[in-house]
Amino acid sequence: MSAQETLAEAAVIRDPVCGMTVDPNAGKPSHEHDGRVFHFCAQRCCDRFADEPESFITDTCPVCGSDVDRASTPFMSKHLGQRLYFATETCQTTFDADPEPYMQNRPGVDAPPAGTLYTCPMDPEIIRDHPDDCPICGMALEPMTPSLDDGPNPELVDFRRRLWIGAPLALGVFVLEMGSHIGVPFATWLGPDVHIWLQFLLASPVVLWLAAPLFKRGWSSITNRSPNMWTLIAIGTGAAYAFSLVATLVPDVFPPALRSEHGYPPVYFEAAAVIIILVLLGQVMELSARDRTGDAIRALLRLAPKTARRVVGDRETDVPLDTVVRGDLLRVRPGEAVPVDGRVEQGRSNVDESMLTGEPIPVEKSSGDTVTGGTLNGSGSFIMRAEHVGGETVLSRIVDLVSKAQRSRAPLQSLADRVAGIFVPTVVLVAAAAFLAWLALGPAPSLSFAVVAAVSVLIIACPCALGLATPMSIMVSTGRGAGAGVLIRDAEALERLASVDTLVVDKTGTLTSGRPEVTDIRALDEIDGDRLLALTAALERASEHPLANAILRKAAEAGVEQLEAEAFEAVVGKGLRGSVEGRRLLLGTETFLNEEGVSTTGHEAGVEALRREGKTVVFLSVDNRIAGIIAVSDTIRPEARAIVAALSRDGTQVVMATGDNAETARSVAAALGIEAIHAGLTPQDKADLVVSLQSAGNRVAMAGDGVNDAPVLAAADVGIAMGGGADVAVESAGITLLKGDLRGIARARSLARATVSNIRQNLFFAFVYNAVGVPIAAGVLYPLLGVLLSPMIAAAAMSLSSVSVIANALRLRHQRLE
Repeated sequence: MSAQETLAEAAVIRDPVCGMTVDPNAGKPSHEHDGRVFHFCAQRCCDRFADEPESFITDTCPVCGSDVDRASTPFMSKHLGQRLYFATETCQTTFDADPEPYMQNRPGVDAPPAGTLYTCPMDPEIIRDHPDDCPICGMALEPMTPSLDDGPNPELVDFRRRLWIGAPLALGVFVLEMGSHIGVPFATWLGPDVHIWLQFLLASPVVLWLAAPLFKRGWSSITNRSPNMWTLIAIGTGAAYAFSLVATLVPDVFPPALRSEHGYPPVYFEAAAVIIILVLLGQVMELSARDRTGDAIRALLRLAPKTARRVVGDRETDVPLDTVVRGDLLRVRPGEAVPVDGRVEQGRSNVDESMLTGEPIPVEKSSGDTVTGGTLNGSGSFIMRAEHVGGETVLSRIVDLVSKAQRSRAPLQSLADRVAGIFVPTVVLVAAAAFLAWLALGPAPSLSFAVVAAVSVLIIACPCALGLATPMSIMVSTGRGAGAGVLIRDAEALERLASVDTLVVDKTGTLTSGRPEVTDIRALDEIDGDRLLALTAALERASEHPLANAILRKAAEAGVEQLEAEAFEAVVGKGLRGSVEGRRLLLGTETFLNEEGVSTTGHEAGVEALRREGKTVVFLSVDNRIAGIIAVSDTIRPEARAIVAALSRDGTQVVMATGDNAETARSVAAALGIEAIHAGLTPQDKADLVVSLQSAGNRVAMAGDGVNDAPVLAAADVGIAMGGGADVAVESAGITLLKGDLRGIARARSLARATVSNIRQNLFFAFVYNAVGVPIAAGVLYPLLGVLLSPMIAAAAMSLSSVSVIANALRLRHQRLE
């Protein structure tokens, strides 16, 4: 379907999702909504409608603004990939005459956004501001900006239509020519003149009209000096058709030895027509398969709702998502998707973040907690304040990152690029050599054998499979990773991760939770543990010390009595003073208490044992007597021990690099079984450590928080940012883990290895296919077995090779990430 083509019909039933006409009696899917039955061309459209029917029932006429029924209106056009419905035929005619004025301020989810740039999936350096063909490989350029367009690819629709029209014509030519070989003498029945001219009439529309896009790409490859698969197809089918055309129009130019008793030399109309149809079939299969590689991005885009419920005073109204601005209060009701990134102001609920992080357990959210757009609210209701909207949201940044990663090139691609650069000229020379060899040495009629061999070599050697081997795997794997919370910045990082043998990890926030927790409460006087915690919390409530939050959280969880401190005073670097219920309290280190005249003698052994475990210890005294000890620690992540062990078994050396003190670092390392420890490091020290490991021949990945570890993340072969919600530092590393735990590293490693293996399989298929196919097409088996490959079989094999590469890449969509 062209951009301006009108699809209006007198009376039709339309698929309200994609706009195609549907025969309700053809057994197609249907769905009942609000007492009305809607019919669909395919189950996919039916499922989309069932998910959100209201968005597909009516549309707005771009000319007069009236509501129109998408399922039954007979007036529809397609412009810039967007389906538009019209209230009257006059509106449609007005629009088709000059569509641009009516497209302003009409975003629509089916159309690429204004200013969209287009690029080639195989050659991402090609960028255009309009749809076109790639001057290097000839493929149709695709939008760089992801959209929710789930309708038919215009190129796919066009090629499929050409296939349906051309297939019967090519079949007719094939039957006419091959009839004599299977005992059906069409040439005798029809006469030689009618027989030849009928083949010409059937084949010419296929070659001259239906194959026009193929020849256009072939010509562009020649004029741009970028030989590719279309060069070979155009030369091969063009030579076969041109030879046959001359033989039909002026047979006398051929010597009598090459002409049959009817006066005509052999013709290859059936070869040219059938090859073109097989190429179109291969393109339809390839485009259909490639379209599925975008499912991951479309799935991410659908996470965001189309509307948000804005709260202004006592009023609540549903507004389009693109009208939400920073600072808006939004209500998220049970079962709804969170519209944008923000912070909970009122209410409490459990939020399912698995769509972004890969973790199935819902996360409890209450006042002050951050929420991420696209995550799914549970049974509770809350009001949030929007903080990041539009392109600033985590979801938007993920979509952008995945889209860019899918267009990036892995180092393995350079091998395919170097081969492809010399492959096509070499194939042309091989085809020419085969033609001359058969012409000089082949049996009679030698010219016929020569043409068949040359055309077969040109067709079977099309390097499409070679060019698709790497980008298809990258496109699928980056989408698979995004669904599991593993964001890949570029293909090079993914390939490097597969070969990493050393993993440098930060301690705080990576091996540990990054949030101090109270681990021990030891009451030493007449008070119990709850009273000790209540008195400590009373002092910490007015404190700004980093440990204060941990103690206050513990007090809230324990439900202890809230006490108020008086005469509060913070002694910087030492501790706190104050009074509660008339009793003098001191909270801090033993040095601080000793300076205040409080003895800590007798507690040294217990305190030292806690410190050997990497815990920070504070004393509380009441009226100058030690009342108790509270230990606080940045707890080890529950999954850390198992992941470190698994990485070690896998041959990966785990190295801890932390700015914390050596005693705490040794305690955490001992608990996790890590032998290589580097403590007290600055960010630059960590970067120097990575460089020294690389100098020793190691391939190093660094896992850190992506902010203060930016220098070392950049220095490593692969930087892995341990992200968390809205603080994902996607600019700091090649790999970002949305759920900031070590399980994400295992997932990323598994995905990287599977992807590299998949790319190598694809390259193997492509190389072996051409290494075997080209000599057979040239005729090396003929002297031994009497076998000469038909150009039609060569075309079928060429198409299937591309499809096999894509099908193999699509297996990554179901890759288990252990």
